[in-house]
Amino acid sequence: MKVFSLLAGTLMLAGCAEQQAPQQAVAPPALPVAPVRTGTETTYQDYPASIEGVVNVEIRPQVTGVLERILVEEGAAVRKGQPLFKINDAPYREQLNNALAAQQAAAGAVISAQVEVDRYAPLVQNKVVSEVQLKTAQAALTVARANLQRAKAAVSSARINLGYTTITAPVSGYLGRLQTKPGSLVGPTDAQALTQLSDVHEVHTYFALGEDDFSAFRTQYAGRTLQEKLQQLPPATLVLSDQSTYPTRGKVDVVAGQFDRTTGAITLRATFANADGLLRSGNTGTIRLPLTHPNVLLVPAAATVELQDKVFVYALGDSNRVSRRALTIEGKSGANYLVRAGVKAGDRIVLQGVDHLQEGQIIQPTQPSVAAAPSQSTASSAQN
Repeated sequence: MKVFSLLAGTLMLAGCAEQQAPQQAVAPPALPVAPVRTGTETTYQDYPASIEGVVNVEIRPQVTGVLERILVEEGAAVRKGQPLFKINDAPYREQLNNALAAQQAAAGAVISAQVEVDRYAPLVQNKVVSEVQLKTAQAALTVARANLQRAKAAVSSARINLGYTTITAPVSGYLGRLQTKPGSLVGPTDAQALTQLSDVHEVHTYFALGEDDFSAFRTQYAGRTLQEKLQQLPPATLVLSDQSTYPTRGKVDVVAGQFDRTTGAITLRATFANADGLLRSGNTGTIRLPLTHPNVLLVPAAATVELQDKVFVYALGDSNRVSRRALTIEGKSGANYLVRAGVKAGDRIVLQGVDHLQEGQIIQPTQPSVAAAPSQSTASSAQN
């Protein structure tokens, strides 16, 4: 009994002690807070591009014949007018010889017809023969002269065809693959060209903008017409397929006349100098266009939390209570989101620990450390 009495007394004393001890309040978390700042940032938008020379031509024969010789190598750099292929010209030399012979015969016929006219003229004047005979001679002279002109045209045509047996480069550039071998019969109606020739001292890169991007382009740059807006565009960068950057900047100089109904995009063209011939027709790459965001709101990505495909920050309000705000994002530059709406300049936001915050929670704001402070810059080069 004494043991039970002692135990009961001990429990009563412990219960009284718990009632008398004051409850400890949980202190609000100390979190760094800083105001939202503005700055001017540059982001970059990438667009897949195809590369073509300023001139891309198929080399085809203009006469039919046996390909006798190939005078160049695949991929060779050639000059305008340089011989590339030789077709057997024997048939065309014979055609020229026949045309020359026909021309000489026609010239002789003209002389003969002229003699007749000269003979009849005084006889008609002296009324020895009728005027009809003179007119007949004059008509024969006219026909002879016409035949001479036809013969001269045949000679010119034969010379042209003979010249076509040597196929020359229409422009300076680089040859493609040689598709035909010597000894093959070639002609103008062949389905396959002998080769392709690309003038690549400059190259055109073609890329497409969607409707939203094109609308942003028209809004971003000053000018009444598209050509005036193109003049305001900064130089474009070409990123090659191996992710290296082409050393020369290009200029966007052409916008297509209409949108593609299938893709809903419009094609633009940027031109790049290619003096060293590093780029060839058929290459692919990426056009990188800069986009300047003046006086844009900057929010550190580390200060945001993503919920259901939306990005939120916690803004500090009265009594140090935080409220969650959804952001409208324009892009990203470095460690910062570029924000269009959701906060305004000067709003104080929590920089760290946002994953554990709740709506309306009270915090103890602190000054951010240098590493946690939001960056502010006037120009950056982060890819969007």
